[in-house]
Amino acid sequence: MTTGIPHITELLRLLHLASPSLPIGAYTYSQGLETAIEAGSVSDAESAYDWISESLSVVADFEAPVFWRLLRAFSDNNRANVTHWTELFLAARDTQEFRAETIQMGYSFNKLILDLEIADESLRAIMASQAEIPLPTAFACAAVALKISPDVALSGFLFSIVENQVLVCVKSVPLGQVSGQRLLLSLHADIAATANHAKQLEDDELSNWSPGLSILSMMHEVQYSRIYRS
Repeated sequence: MTTGIPHITELLRLLHLASPSLPIGAYTYSQGLETAIEAGSVSDAESAYDWISESLSVVADFEAPVFWRLLRAFSDNNRANVTHWTELFLAARDTQEFRAETIQMGYSFNKLILDLEIADESLRAIMASQAEIPLPTAFACAAVALKISPDVALSGFLFSIVENQVLVCVKSVPLGQVSGQRLLLSLHADIAATANHAKQLEDDELSNWSPGLSILSMMHEVQYSRIYRS
């Protein structure tokens, strides 16, 4: 695993990667939340918390443990494992919008990695060998390139997902800015629990089973009025 940089440097690098200002287009996606708001399932701070917390349970069983494995694969410079978990993650994107979302953000993130010249030749070679690059793969590569420890990187990855969901709620429920920050603060324990759970799962325990979310995503594809791309 990647270690050995001062704590403050690691923190600053994590904040950079998890920043909502990172130019990868995350703000254009709601991950099905816009349809839930349209349907009235999310209408206030309490229901927003329930939605995001339940969404994290799906992330905890699949996206987060895949990301954890990608971190280890990049740290070990293991191209085969990076390819395996990248392809598995893409195969599990069960709607057109969810697949397009992760590929677009992954492409933009990888371009940023190249433009900033933060990855060494071996990491760049691994990324160049991938047919398509989803967001978790690009984020994991950047975290390893910046020598962010796996535990810290996983927490930052999860926080960025949750923060984006909260921002959708602030803009579209709508919630006030203070209510949004209160909601984000209340989800810290859920993020920590998700990270801990993800690290404990064996390969055969991973599951992306979330039919309700998949249905909402398919509904969003034909939703008449929408702001977000997913």
